[in-house]
Amino acid sequence: MTSDRVSWLMIEPGWRVVSSDGKEVGRVLEVTGDSGADIFDGVAIAFSMFDKPRYVPAEQVAEIVEGRVHLKLDRAGIERLREFSQPAVEEQIVPGDASTARRAETAVAPPPRRQTSIPLLRRILLWFGLTGRR
Repeated sequence: MTSDRVSWLMIEPGWRVVSSDGKEVGRVLEVTGDSGADIFDGVAIAFSMFDKPRYVPAEQVAEIVEGRVHLKLDRAGIERLREFSQPAVEEQIVPGDASTARRAETAVAPPPRRQTSIPLLRRILLWFGLTGRR
């Protein structure tokens, strides 16, 4: 890895997103993955601060350079990406050999709260890189 390339763990909200043809298409709003397990899932990007974010899976990221994320997709491909939904805050997986009481407890527990999109004010702050990751 050359010195100008950075790990996905270093991607920050507000970084520029560049399409496969070299044109800037938007900004990073959020990074998804598990930093503890070094798993990069993808990024949420927006074309403008008022657009709803779109989800770019990790396999569509070509290169990460300080301040920029280069994609393997052109603008048309990026426009076809699905809207980004924030992951659940916490999800509990019960092993198959758990006791009946434990499985019943999990079955009646309320599901994790899921937010459908990033609120507008947070998108604006992320666009300018004024707020970091949660």
